[in-house]
Amino acid sequence: MAELDDAYAIGAYVPGSEHFAPQWVEQAAAFRASLGARARLGVSYGPSERMVFDHFSPEGEAKGTFIFVHGGYWLKYDPSYWSHLASGALARGWAVAMPSYDLCPAVRIAGITQQVAQAVTAIADAATGPLSLAGHSAGGHLAARMLAPGMLPANVRGRLIHAVPISPVADLEPLLRTSMNDDFGMDTDMARAESPVRQPAPDVPVTVWVGGDERPSFLEQARGLAQAWGCAHAVIAGEHHFNVIEPLSDPASDLISRLTTAP
Repeated sequence: MAELDDAYAIGAYVPGSEHFAPQWVEQAAAFRASLGARARLGVSYGPSERMVFDHFSPEGEAKGTFIFVHGGYWLKYDPSYWSHLASGALARGWAVAMPSYDLCPAVRIAGITQQVAQAVTAIADAATGPLSLAGHSAGGHLAARMLAPGMLPANVRGRLIHAVPISPVADLEPLLRTSMNDDFGMDTDMARAESPVRQPAPDVPVTVWVGGDERPSFLEQARGLAQAWGCAHAVIAGEHHFNVIEPLSDPASDLISRLTTAP
């Protein structure tokens, strides 16, 4: 066991954590079925099998597009686990897109970042109106990386109204001291280059969002990013790493309000 494995172990500290993924799969499948033709699945944005995104359309013309990037420590999952989280933005008249990406160790984290930038650009090019962006855990890292200078085309970045890294891994150097790095294959230079805390503060409104009952390492990661960027920092009492994303399905939540309200 590597030095910081326990610090970044999530499921061991959330009672019933083994039930969340099966519940997500079931809820997501039912949600997709309920949308019928308003759900377009597996839209390609690149050459590999996983370089696709799912797109969900609201009733009527979309007011904008919310892009959600899933987590899983860059090692697992795909958008099919999270479809139901689109319901909050859809109810407010926004389209929702959820990209997939290749996973470590087949690619490096830097390669995943580039794939997500391709996905965001393709989603934006196929839509009109404002954009918002959120990601959870490793997806929070990827959402934050999209705000690095030059990562997105200027015409895409200029349409972003809000970005919300949720429980993000914003400083990758601690992961060098976990056994997960056997799959990541990072050295110090790679970890620093991929760490949002080392990016300049973006000119896009940002809220770093984290559950108050998360592991200390994730509370520290969120606090570090908010301090580095001088942006809003929301610590949600009583929520842990697995349920902190649930407000995305609630059109009345503060989280969805931030993501779907133009300044």
